[in-house]
Amino acid sequence: MTPSSRFALNYKGLPLKSEWVEYPDIEAVYRKLGIETTDKNRHGNPLYTLPIIYDPSTQSAISDSMRIAKYLDETYPDTPRLFPAGTLALHETFQSAWYRVQPSLWAIVACSVCSWLNERSQIFYRTTREANTGKKLEEIRGEKEWKDAEEAFDKLNSWLSANGEGKDELVMGEGVCYADLQIVSGLMWAKTTLAEDDWKRICGWHNGKWERIVNYFSKYAVIDL
Repeated sequence: MTPSSRFALNYKGLPLKSEWVEYPDIEAVYRKLGIETTDKNRHGNPLYTLPIIYDPSTQSAISDSMRIAKYLDETYPDTPRLFPAGTLALHETFQSAWYRVQPSLWAIVACSVCSWLNERSQIFYRTTREANTGKKLEEIRGEKEWKDAEEAFDKLNSWLSANGEGKDELVMGEGVCYADLQIVSGLMWAKTTLAEDDWKRICGWHNGKWERIVNYFSKYAVIDL
């Protein structure tokens, strides 16, 4: 997945160096950097997730994509803002709304993601996801899940379309904000991991809107500047 944090750093023009972490090693990275987890799983145990950034200029380590975005705006105020003035409350609201779309998208990519991982991460990913869902990865996606995903994107499309014709591909109508990066990171996740025919199926929704959004942001998806 191209996380929204990578889009954020590239959009702001901040240099970065990527360090790839296998799924079983994420917890160790948290402990090494002294990062507190922000979420728990359904059993109440700490949830160790990526992305994480470490900023040597402030010796700060931050997890969680939205917390990272807020940190970047606060620490580098002379770069393009991810949260334009007065939009933090709206972004918090969008965050909750986006989390209702994201599970439907995950069901579509869940199995495909595994094939992109190294062997250690594949074993971890499959074991934990199958335990959480009670299904084999290969059983998670069917036509029902495709229908649910299309309905979720129908809702997302209705939010964007409220801006009016010609302004319905960016959350604010004009100008990029953090919510746009959340949307495109999910779409890029699908484009990267799915078979071509499956990605084309998503591109066929809403007159190609989702493919156009990916193309618009592709310059900010590069691995390292």
